[in-house]
Amino acid sequence: MRRRVWFLPAAVVLALPLALSAACSGGGVDVEVSGDFGKLPQVKFPKGAPGDSFAVKTVKKGEGTAARKGDLVVADYVGYRWNKGGRKLLASSYSKGEPGAFPTGRLVPGLTKAFEGVRPGSRVVTRIPPKDGFGGEGDPKHQVSGDDTLVYVLDVRAVYPRTAGPHGARQAPLDEPGLPKVADAAAGRAPAVTMPRSAPPKGLQVRTLVKGDGPAVRKGQLVALQYGGYFWRDGKAFNSSWSEGHPFGAMIGTGQVMKGWDLGLVGQRVGSRVLLVVPPALGYGAKGLPQFGIKGNDTLVFVVDLLGAH
Repeated sequence: MRRRVWFLPAAVVLALPLALSAACSGGGVDVEVSGDFGKLPQVKFPKGAPGDSFAVKTVKKGEGTAARKGDLVVADYVGYRWNKGGRKLLASSYSKGEPGAFPTGRLVPGLTKAFEGVRPGSRVVTRIPPKDGFGGEGDPKHQVSGDDTLVYVLDVRAVYPRTAGPHGARQAPLDEPGLPKVADAAAGRAPAVTMPRSAPPKGLQVRTLVKGDGPAVRKGQLVALQYGGYFWRDGKAFNSSWSEGHPFGAMIGTGQVMKGWDLGLVGQRVGSRVLLVVPPALGYGAKGLPQFGIKGNDTLVFVVDLLGAH
């Protein structure tokens, strides 16, 4: 239900700059990168047009779980467009102070290839020609034309597998009259939710099903999460990260998600599984969200696993 993306409203000192030509076959074109991991990199482009081949180079190797297709990668980044007329910085998470959330498998092909096998703590630089980017049509929304090559420097903070779930202390089974019941589910699968045969509550309801063993989520953080959304009226799922095939990233507490999520998730601990019952006024309001079948009077139920916060 989401289109392919390339970047989202997401220390080791390198003594020597990197020459990307070691990984390129496009006419010996070099891109030099220097600077500390986690800080704005210095990127030096040569004169002339970029090569027409895909290239990727790991500047600094990290440790931990290697990214695979379907995982969510959280990374700081700079992104450039490059053509025979020159280059231009298009986006930088460093200037925003917010990392990006990259759902591998839902990105332009070159970014998916660049993230394959990367581990947390890695710095990766990649050159993505149009055929591995947006193709001949480009992407006018992001100021990318059909002949633009994309160049990224990516500092990988974390990798969240598609099978990631809650970790912490399981709370007593929820058997509260007037609230949904949430069944256990295998890793990587959406839990079944059974709705009560009663009118929905008028106010926001928040229940912690698993109390996470990580830090509390703060306002303004990027959270990595799994979620399932269900209609109160019939119990059917209208959307979920499990069905999408990858975890999801969102800024929390800043109005970028529905108010019910902002109110219900800030303060919860990383690792938690949380049940949210969201009335229309704290969801999508009187207009609903027709593309998902959500009506203006729909109360929505969410099961949310908080995987990480950055």
